[in-house]
Amino acid sequence: MLVDHHCHLDFPQLAADRDGLLQRAREAGVGVMVTISTRVRQLPTLIEICAAHDNIYCSVGTHPHNADEERGIPADELVRLSAHEKVVAIGEAGLDYYYKKSSPEAQEEGFRAHIEAARRTGLPLEIHTRDADEDTIRILEDEHRKGAFPAILHCYTGGPELARRAVELGLYVSFTGVVTFRKNDALRDIARAVPLDRILVETDAPYLAPEPYRGKTNEPSYVTHTAATLAQVKGVTPQALAAATTDNFFRLFRKVKRPAADGTAAA
Repeated sequence: MLVDHHCHLDFPQLAADRDGLLQRAREAGVGVMVTISTRVRQLPTLIEICAAHDNIYCSVGTHPHNADEERGIPADELVRLSAHEKVVAIGEAGLDYYYKKSSPEAQEEGFRAHIEAARRTGLPLEIHTRDADEDTIRILEDEHRKGAFPAILHCYTGGPELARRAVELGLYVSFTGVVTFRKNDALRDIARAVPLDRILVETDAPYLAPEPYRGKTNEPSYVTHTAATLAQVKGVTPQALAAATTDNFFRLFRKVKRPAADGTAAA
């Protein structure tokens, strides 16, 4: 079994054929999906999707692109909303200095509130960071001194130092289809250096489809291609990579019930 811990099933590109893509995910062996929040105020839509499927869960949080729009949402509210049985993660939150759709101040303020919520709930924080390695390291290390918290650097595209420092803090590093791109040897080198027990796989669908679907709409079933590339990079079989990343997921996402062999949720 594979897990897609970061996709966006509420986005229009996927909503139009949601039943079809979920069937394809099942056929590809993707046993669990987490559809990720980009706006706290849209959480009811995610919960509605999750309620219809035993193997779909969601997060609650504000994407850094929307940090100005949802500025001021406190950790207390994130903690309260995360009590729902289908909410299994915090975020995505973090820093994005590439698109600059929100101010750095609002992004950092939101990032720290989400870290506090992850620390208080024990739910993993899905961290979005792009072109912000130094500030991400600064905030992670500063917040870690206040107390440990579970987190993932999702869709990793940063440099080797951020990945190394994150692993030292106990975080996980997750890879998307970007790691399959032919000219991305540098990212594959980073993946090779991350311990197998700290790696996760994801799609970030509908974005970043892996080879051979690059440029097309991504979907959860395509996580198999990312996993196959990572297996090559790590020098293990695809089965061993799937087993390791799935074990990592359930160790981190403690609210998610691991499906039994027949596909039903384990007690």
